[in-house]
Amino acid sequence: MSTMGTLPAALGPVTELVGRELEAAMLRERLRDPLVRLVTVTGRAGVGKSRLALEVVREIGGEFGRVEVRDAGAPDTPSALADLADLATLPALPAHVEGRQESGRVLLLLDGCDHEARPGAAGALEALAGDPRVVVLATAVEPLGVYGELLLPLNPLPVPGPVRGGTAAADPHELQEVASVALFVRRARAADPAFALTPENAGAVAEICTLLDGLPLAVELAARRLRLLPPHLLPVRLRDRTTVLSGGPANAPERHRSLAALAEWSCRGLDAPARALLERLSVYEPGFGLSAAGLSAEPAVDTLMDRGLLVVVGEERGELRLAVSEPVRSAARDALAEAGGEDAARDAHAERYRTLVGSAQAGLRGTGQEHLLRELAAEGANVTAALRRLRERGDAEAAAALVLGCGLPWLVQGRLREGLEWCDELAGEGGPALPDAVRARLADLSGAFALALGDPQEAVRRHRHALALGKGVGDRRQNALVSAHLGAALLEAGDPPGARAVLVTAHNALEAMGVTGGAAGAAASLAGVLRAEGDRRRAQELLDRAVEALRRSRDGRGLAGALRREAALALDGDEPARADRALREALRLYGSVGERTELPPLLEEFSLLLMRTAPAQRPRTVRLLAAADTLRAATGAAVQDEWRSAAERARTDLGARLDWTDFALAWAEGVRMTASEAVAEALSAPAPSRRASAGPAPEDQSLTPRQVQVALLVSEGMTNRQIAARLDISEWTVVNHVRQVMRRLGCSSRVQVAGAVGRWA
Repeated sequence: MSTMGTLPAALGPVTELVGRELEAAMLRERLRDPLVRLVTVTGRAGVGKSRLALEVVREIGGEFGRVEVRDAGAPDTPSALADLADLATLPALPAHVEGRQESGRVLLLLDGCDHEARPGAAGALEALAGDPRVVVLATAVEPLGVYGELLLPLNPLPVPGPVRGGTAAADPHELQEVASVALFVRRARAADPAFALTPENAGAVAEICTLLDGLPLAVELAARRLRLLPPHLLPVRLRDRTTVLSGGPANAPERHRSLAALAEWSCRGLDAPARALLERLSVYEPGFGLSAAGLSAEPAVDTLMDRGLLVVVGEERGELRLAVSEPVRSAARDALAEAGGEDAARDAHAERYRTLVGSAQAGLRGTGQEHLLRELAAEGANVTAALRRLRERGDAEAAAALVLGCGLPWLVQGRLREGLEWCDELAGEGGPALPDAVRARLADLSGAFALALGDPQEAVRRHRHALALGKGVGDRRQNALVSAHLGAALLEAGDPPGARAVLVTAHNALEAMGVTGGAAGAAASLAGVLRAEGDRRRAQELLDRAVEALRRSRDGRGLAGALRREAALALDGDEPARADRALREALRLYGSVGERTELPPLLEEFSLLLMRTAPAQRPRTVRLLAAADTLRAATGAAVQDEWRSAAERARTDLGARLDWTDFALAWAEGVRMTASEAVAEALSAPAPSRRASAGPAPEDQSLTPRQVQVALLVSEGMTNRQIAARLDISEWTVVNHVRQVMRRLGCSSRVQVAGAVGRWA
């Protein structure tokens, strides 16, 4: 094995890598591969390419006969290859390197192969390709395009994810596991040894890392600012412009001393069309789609993406979600403002999203509902930015139209308090002058938000105000729809007679005018009134008609609401299998549109049914109740007293029947579930058996509580070892329990045990 002398001084001091364990391992593996000649670490400026490369070279440099380091971006700087000809002098390079091959392979690090250095670096690497003893590690913003080049893309560090309605997790222990937060904390302690991540500052730290896109250089610069600002004030400084961050080490390259310099360096060499596009996109909030931004035919998009100036932040139904990376976005907005073009760009942005929302209205209650609701949810931040711009420039009617267009999407997304505030701001006393027709519609929409928030009395007040405003307008269709909404609110407020009087009139009027969706919604609400009055037969007839109409119109969300009422009727008639089918279809429909507001009560309804039909599914029931509780909290909605007491009774019963540890574990798992995960969890529960129960519940089959637990875990497909770990008992004890369960249930295999458990009801 070849040995190596002293490492080049250019490697500098040892630097701790945070969150780069996987990338470092991949890079070490590639450099050790005898067939690999060139590896290029790519990524946007400030992402830590040089640091990763230097640390890996430090770790494995001893495995090479010689290590050479060259700053390709500063060819005149003395280095371990100071006697090497300039990179552009291609013929001299192989000879110099070849003369240093006597002790084995040479590892050559070319750092910063960007901008002016890029052509020379690429040419030098082509010249080096003739010597199999040379292994080159390069760092660059984009690939060098040399034959045989292997790429190792380096992305920013992960940031705290959105939790329950878009707020960042504020648990210090959880946040500490996020790489960008871990880096911030370590660098913050270097600046202030007394710094610690606490419940009080965890939310601010999470927001800082998110605002900075997890870019390591930016995170480090932000951490250094804690010498001047407390954590809770730092996000305020960064929300409008991240380029305020500076104060990098004096011995660092100029571009690493401030985010403004980093952004300028990142954009160096862009042609005019690419720079103009970058500035136009800088007014867009992260997460915009190609079509929404009008980018489908923009050739400059590829240029910006290659340079890491435009990055992919997600995907929604096959369409990429994009963002202009920080700090480039802040710098581009500054440039746009200095050129006097920011207002025009923001106006164009607002008009684009106003058009997007307006064109979606025709399909939101029909065949395009699923696609449109998900698209508007993905574009939510930009729609809100457009709304703020319309308000800022005093265009009240356009702002009101946009809010009205956002009514259903915001209800689906659980943005209830926000929607209520926008309605009140535009239509309330002291608000802008608007036509009564618009004010009436805003008041009606505000009632829908109030009802979704769990305040039916307030919803009734707002719908009545909408009716009063609408009388002078004379819009019979709109007034009938408002009456239907008022009836639904009266029913929730505990006034079935009042609801009946309003709903009968509204339903007849809407049917006569051919407003199919509105009539179906009124019929479903009226069925709820009839159920409350004990007239199940007429309620079922109305529901059947409503469900059929909603299926024809392809209004999935409206259909799901009607199916929930159908399930309630089925349970009144002791038909759990029919109720189960209705609730499962409702779950699938809510899952398809990304429902947040009505999903929590549906999960609770399904959980209560599951307790009744499948006692063996208690851990799953606990998870669903926990998910419902957490998802509801994200919307800010209150729960009705009746449902609150039912849920509390269910939790108490489950806590009494499950081991405390199992209950706590299942609850914790449910709390962490996303909406889509909760829907999948519910749909994976076994359906009620259509035949008579195969026997009594496990409690009556002489199984001990521990044996019941073991049987349940066997039915979930767990091995003996997994069951032992879950219950904290020995594997041999599990074996004995499984034998006893099989004997007492008359089963000869674990498959039969699972089948027996599935029949418990």
